[in-house]
Amino acid sequence: MPTTPPALRSGDQVAIVCTARKVSREDLAPSIAVLESWGLQVVLGETVAAEHHQFGGSDEVRARDFQRQLDDPDIRAILVARGGYGTTRIIDHIDFAGFARDPKWIAGFSDITTLNCHLLRLGHESIHGVMPFIFTQEGGADALESLRRALFGEPVSYSVAPHAMNRPGTAEGEIIGGNLSLLQTLSGTASDCPTAGRILFLEDIDEYLYNVDRMMVHLDRAGKLRDLAGLIVGHFTNPQDNAIPFGQTSYEIIDAYAGKYQFPVAYGFPVGHEPANLALICGRRAELVVNDAGTSLRYL
Repeated sequence: MPTTPPALRSGDQVAIVCTARKVSREDLAPSIAVLESWGLQVVLGETVAAEHHQFGGSDEVRARDFQRQLDDPDIRAILVARGGYGTTRIIDHIDFAGFARDPKWIAGFSDITTLNCHLLRLGHESIHGVMPFIFTQEGGADALESLRRALFGEPVSYSVAPHAMNRPGTAEGEIIGGNLSLLQTLSGTASDCPTAGRILFLEDIDEYLYNVDRMMVHLDRAGKLRDLAGLIVGHFTNPQDNAIPFGQTSYEIIDAYAGKYQFPVAYGFPVGHEPANLALICGRRAELVVNDAGTSLRYL
């Protein structure tokens, strides 16, 4: 069973770092105010305001900053400022030995799926949730509150309206997943995680529909769907198509592969690249119930 980092308490120090795309100090001012309102002390890593093309500093700088916050015993959580691309470039240069002796919460989504999966592979929970760059976006209050509750160890459970494509049933298992394109990218690497007996969640943004199909083919051929306990399908934001249409929506594509198996499937779950992005604790065991009343997810 994955280890659970200690819950945050008022007065704890939390670090903000960039493992992927760059961000400025000005961009983070609203999120710093939010974290301080939660009673936390905010430490900005050297990657905040660092710049190397689109990245928050060179690979060396980003790896060094993340390692420093990982090893600092006074830092009780690490929040990745934003996603984009770049975490896979540094993940193999990070030493998690000290973290294993003194775990702390690490939170983010999108490109940070790399960290969520790598940590679960090593046996640790982490949080897939809204990042500081968009803490105060319009319509994101529930997502931000769900992140706070997860970080501070408060009960987390969700009820979601029914969706016409839902496949009813009940499942129990550890939560795993994130960005579909990252999950495919991680397949076969040291950050790849087994999915058997687990509840997988998927989301993505700006993907061509044929590419969603290609990635689902890959996951299915790799055996990632066959033995799932359940599947949660979140936002597939701003889908793209070719001049000759693919002919299916993102959800219809996913359903074509999920429908080969018997596990329950919850569509329209508020997770992903939209303001409604509820925090999910990767690695924690949960119960998923999908029925005519909708979808419920609660941690066990």
